[in-house]
Amino acid sequence: MSKFDDLKGIVDGLEADFGKFYNDGNNAAGTRVRKGMQEIKTLAQNIRLEVQSIKNSKK
Repeated sequence: MSKFDDLKGIVDGLEADFGKFYNDGNNAAGTRVRKGMQEIKTLAQNIRLEVQSIKNSKK
């Protein structure tokens, strides 16, 4: 479950930057959002592979 907690932490950490980018037009915040979204993508893929591996080992 720690990977899930990591995922939630990244999403929560990006909340302020989303507001700064979309509401205030802060381009630096947009860069941080893009970087965070890439981290989410990578972490999600790792979680997906782990789940598949566990599922297949139960067969």
